Amino acid sequence: MPAIRIEHVALWCGDPEALRDFYRTWFEAEAGPVYVNQAKGFRSIFLSFAGGARLELMTSTGLAARAGSDGPVPGYAHLALATGSESAVDALTERLRAGGVPVVDGPRRTGDGYYESVVLDPEGNRIEITA
Repeated sequence: MPAIRIEHVALWCGDPEALRDFYRTWFEAEAGPVYVNQAKGFRSIFLSFAGGARLELMTSTGLAARAGSDGPVPGYAHLALATGSESAVDALTERLRAGGVPVVDGPRRTGDGYYESVVLDPEGNRIEITA
């Protein structure tokens, strides 16, 4: 059996271009071209991070406002991005805070051993910044 790896994480969002700019500015993501499927009312952008992870930002004319309605629902539980060290978590968290990005927790050591802080992207999605 071949080694299994996560190819990418997909995020339903209202404004992929705003999120693209956020992840480019704060996490040095490289953005691919905008993909549009007019027949399905779908638009997406793939972001690539230096460590090899990819994030797909997707929107649709059928995007539902909340759970329980028809269509995809915006968001995900969280996205964890590793920095490589506790000092890098601290430094990035302070840069984000100084830039007006909401820091909702940390930096701190969690009960399961992670050193992390949690920030919110422009649509309120949680990003864990880990060591």
